Amino acid sequence: MSPANFVLYEEESKLLFDGLVRLRQDANARAVFLVDKNGQQIANAGDVSQFDITSLASLTAGNVAATDGLAKLIGEREFSVLFHEGEREHIHISIVAKRAILVVIFDDRSSLGLVRLRVKRANLELERIFEKMLQQSGSSAVAEERSQDSPFAEITDEDIDALFRD
Repeated sequence: MSPANFVLYEEESKLLFDGLVRLRQDANARAVFLVDKNGQQIANAGDVSQFDITSLASLTAGNVAATDGLAKLIGEREFSVLFHEGEREHIHISIVAKRAILVVIFDDRSSLGLVRLRVKRANLELERIFEKMLQQSGSSAVAEERSQDSPFAEITDEDIDALFRD
């Protein structure tokens, strides 16, 4: 199953949101985002009103993709953590379960060490949620396949052609 190929149910959405809220509080961050690798926001927590969330999500995904290319150029499989340091604001980016991108925006009220420590713990929690989502998506796919076992499933193209022959 591809990284973006999962279904986000309400229960998992709440679990993801709760995990991001906890991470934001524990890391003393301004905002936390979870983005898929296609650049679509999955969830966020904190003071996000001042950010263009769509741009942030797509630029973050592009940044991760470019960094993956750099990693491969030097013989690395991936760089799982990125850090951008500004004068006042800093961004910590990490990959979650090879499916999503976790973005933590923080300022000088926190530290990189604290953010890294809290992200590590949050990553484990988020990975468990994604694993549950993947299992449920797999179960849904099996149920969908079973529902397609109708009497019409056995009709072949030849049968259809035979119906419409003159």
